[in-house]
Amino acid sequence: MSAVTLLTLEKMKRDGDKIATLTAYDYSFASLLDQAGIDVVLIGDSLGMVMQGHESTLPVSLDEMIYHSLCVTRGARRALRVGDMPFMSYQGSREQALESAGRMMKEGGVQVVKLEGGEIMADTVRFLVDRGVPVCGHLGLVPQSVNQLGGYRVQGKDAASARQIRNDALSLQQAGAKLLVLEAVPADLASAITAELDIPTIGIGAGPECDGQVLVLQDMLGIYPKTSPKFVRNFMDGADSIEAAIKAYIQAVKSGEFPAPEHCF
Repeated sequence: MSAVTLLTLEKMKRDGDKIATLTAYDYSFASLLDQAGIDVVLIGDSLGMVMQGHESTLPVSLDEMIYHSLCVTRGARRALRVGDMPFMSYQGSREQALESAGRMMKEGGVQVVKLEGGEIMADTVRFLVDRGVPVCGHLGLVPQSVNQLGGYRVQGKDAASARQIRNDALSLQQAGAKLLVLEAVPADLASAITAELDIPTIGIGAGPECDGQVLVLQDMLGIYPKTSPKFVRNFMDGADSIEAAIKAYIQAVKSGEFPAPEHCF
């Protein structure tokens, strides 16, 4: 199979083909995901929780993200590699964001960088895109703002906040973002945004109408020792191997079986 690119994902959106995404943080799992046919591998700052045992993503450093990204790069050669820019590695200035993104790509091997925030980050996104850095946005529940949000809570439930998320999504697209993650928002809001945008949306707890889905690998395998969110399904149930669970996830996303109503808000 040929390598997945941003152009591949754009065509998948146009054709109505669902995009299957999972996180990975090391060589072994990245290789397994790649061989199973995953479309996108996200090197998430969620590693702070599932790999390091922190209570949030905030303690993760840029050096740690680069280290884990390089491990994944060695294993995932076909899937598109998207890497999170960690907390305070890009919010300070456009120039700081460019330096951090450059390191993620040059040293970590990621092909797209992901950052959180809407209209307020549009100028930074445009600055990066104009300089050859592909960007994935992230709206809804933005984990790096967990303290400001008052916890891991569904976003966009009232008309005003829903309107703001839609405006944020359009701002990011206009700034040149190539992908958008929507996390923990009502399914009808995610559906409206997906229909409105030309760029692919990747949902996590955002309903079945997004162009693709992503889960944290440890959640979908049922090996994270703490409580997983409502939108997670344990794909190890009924599977005889990790590889089988990953393939079941990919098939469930592609067929539209996942997420089911019980995984949505």
